[in-house]
Amino acid sequence: MNDWPEAWSDDNRNRYGRGSASAQPEGARAMRQVRRPASGPYGGPGPSAPPHGGRVPQQPTYVDGQGHGGGYDGYDSDYNTGHVYGAHGGGPGGPGDPGGYRPRPNWRRRVKWTAITLVTVLVVTSVGTYFWADSKLHRDVDLSKVIDRPSAGDGTNYLIVGSDSRAGLSAAQKKQLHTGSAEGKRTDSMMILHVGSSGDTLISLPRDSNVTIPSYKGSASGKTYPNTGRQTKLNAAYAEDGPTLLVRTIEYNMGLHIDHYVEIGFAGFAKIVDAVGGVTIDIDKGFKDKYSGADFKAGKQTLNGDEALAFVRTRHAFAASDLQRTKNQQKFLSALAHQVATPSTVLNPFKLYPTLGAGLDSLTVDKDMSLWDLASMFWAMKGVSGGDGTSMNMPISGSTGGNLLWDKAKVKTLVNELNNDQKVTVSSE
Repeated sequence: MNDWPEAWSDDNRNRYGRGSASAQPEGARAMRQVRRPASGPYGGPGPSAPPHGGRVPQQPTYVDGQGHGGGYDGYDSDYNTGHVYGAHGGGPGGPGDPGGYRPRPNWRRRVKWTAITLVTVLVVTSVGTYFWADSKLHRDVDLSKVIDRPSAGDGTNYLIVGSDSRAGLSAAQKKQLHTGSAEGKRTDSMMILHVGSSGDTLISLPRDSNVTIPSYKGSASGKTYPNTGRQTKLNAAYAEDGPTLLVRTIEYNMGLHIDHYVEIGFAGFAKIVDAVGGVTIDIDKGFKDKYSGADFKAGKQTLNGDEALAFVRTRHAFAASDLQRTKNQQKFLSALAHQVATPSTVLNPFKLYPTLGAGLDSLTVDKDMSLWDLASMFWAMKGVSGGDGTSMNMPISGSTGGNLLWDKAKVKTLVNELNNDQKVTVSSE
């Protein structure tokens, strides 16, 4: 039976199907493009092809292997594009097919928006942390009440005070920390930190230093008290009228302008140490002190808050008394600063925020102290304790009645170097 329409010639039969005289299949290249007649709406035959002299329309040649070179509009040519099935509708591969073509992800755009999001979160967190930290500071000291002040020099001078304030401690805590129950407040440690372009300097002032109490204005009464030439220990000035008289006394006896005041009490100091998980320190020689509760063996060890407080308060166990205590205080502050600045603290919000909270909430500062000033002080102290600056005691020339006498000539040179922001050449030896 002849399967081809009568109007088709043998030539066409030979080209397109089983009627080929050679009975050889058409090559693979010719089979790449299969054309089918367009169907009618319901699967029936489509419209008849226009007459071409009784023959089928001329088919495209395969000279270039692509099937280009003409064709009839009614024939489906979607084989050329790979969208044979439902390319113009909702079939497979079409717009409605969930497994169809997806646009390539724009990684540059994703990276850009990820970066913007991270920066935004960082800015918002930083601003929030700043205002939270700023609200923690107790700006209770008014240095404007200090009278007859020396001129300010170059650089910035911080007076850092560790007081024996028992405010907020219960009877059990006083017993635990060996603080006693004395009324009022005294200073257990005093340091001047000079921050300047020629190097930072940390100077410990022994609390037993012999000083003259100058004329001053009472912090509460506003009354001016004259200078009577009274000689006493430096910590007595603090006990008599608090921070403003202490600043006034130091400025009068040294001739050095104090720019900022920072104070921390017993409880606050212990909380900071506990917040960072303790501080590791190497103790050269073991010692005991029933007054402070200290009981330490020689060697490297990690001190908790209570033990740290005992370590920095001990003086009765040493022949050098207050001078050895100031050295221990500087040594411990060095270890504490390095512990706070470690990545395990700074990069861990569960440790950083408790540490900041304990530290800032425990500080009493002057009214002009900003967080920037406080940060500058901390990093300078860390640098000094790490060997990037000078750490020393106030030069001492002798003692009288248990009070330590400053070496006036060395102190004058020291103050002149600090005021001119020069590298300190004076030693405490």
